Amino acid sequence: MKQKRLLLALCAVYFVITACTVTKNTSQRIPSLKELFKNDFGIGTALNATQIEEKDPKADALIKQQFNMATPENVMKAEVIHPQWGVYNFDLADKMVAYCQKNNIKVNGHTLIWHSQMPMFARRIHDVDSFKTFFTDHIKTVASRYEGKVYSWDVVNEALNEDGTMRKSPFLTMLGDNFVTDAFRLAQAAAPTTQLYYNDYNNEQPAKRSGCIALIKKIQAAGVRIDGVGIQGHWHVGQVPLKEIEQSILDYSALGIKVMFTELDIEVLPRNFQGADINQRMKEDPSLNPYVNALPDSVQQQLANDYEALFKLFLKHKDKVVRVTFWGVNDGQSWLNGWPVRGRTNYPLLFDRNFEPKPAFYKVAALKAKK
Repeated sequence: MKQKRLLLALCAVYFVITACTVTKNTSQRIPSLKELFKNDFGIGTALNATQIEEKDPKADALIKQQFNMATPENVMKAEVIHPQWGVYNFDLADKMVAYCQKNNIKVNGHTLIWHSQMPMFARRIHDVDSFKTFFTDHIKTVASRYEGKVYSWDVVNEALNEDGTMRKSPFLTMLGDNFVTDAFRLAQAAAPTTQLYYNDYNNEQPAKRSGCIALIKKIQAAGVRIDGVGIQGHWHVGQVPLKEIEQSILDYSALGIKVMFTELDIEVLPRNFQGADINQRMKEDPSLNPYVNALPDSVQQQLANDYEALFKLFLKHKDKVVRVTFWGVNDGQSWLNGWPVRGRTNYPLLFDRNFEPKPAFYKVAALKAKK
């Protein structure tokens, strides 16, 4: 009887150790994208506050294993980092920088100037001089604090309409057509060794691309430094515009700047418009959330094929593309679960809700692993 109990106890210990080992080594069972593509371009992800504070062990292990670049999802946006006039909250942004320094991850600051997620006090400013003071002080204070600590900044985010004209934002209304150039001039002075980027969505589409090129040329003509352009890459399964993406890589790099894909995800759920304007919404409808329990194999395969085609294109132009950043670590974190319809179950990334690699991951990895 004692021998039987001892045997059962030993078996229990064995299974516990085995389970812990499997859990601990989950991320080690798969190839590392940052290693596979280390001679081609950086592999990044967006980090949320929970991940920055290392509160999710599974996410932490995967981040360290897969990514060598990171963008804060929200903690460096103005409403978080500059909540009141003259008051800054650097706590989470500082933690982001420290986390990335500890793990040899380059930080892309996101974002200095954006019409959305502005602090409420700034929205209430109606005096031009006061608004200009907010604009100037915000860029100088934030950019200078992280000079030498972040690799790059999205200096201005989403300043264009779909037709390539300037978006009617508070910055355009209060400061005029030159606010983008002024923002880059201020950032250049405050962070002289930091890479400075313009970031937008749909700027691979011809009309918006044309407007983006004109904006970049305007900055350059003013003698102000701009180092690169970010194409966000919020696309839809089965509809990734590969031809337009390739032309954009060629056209932007011809300006003498770098090209990044900064917020990559591929949506699998139905939507009646394109783009990533967070002010657009759709009414909740069960038919718009068709894959609550799982993604059908056919859609999973199409998603994998789309990611494979994209990365083939990125590799073709690896001399021009310097970074590919996914907008989130896994499907459960994706902003597309809550936009443009609240509460949906979306599957736009390479890792599922359990941090396990999807077929899309293996398709991307195979592009390098087999060589």
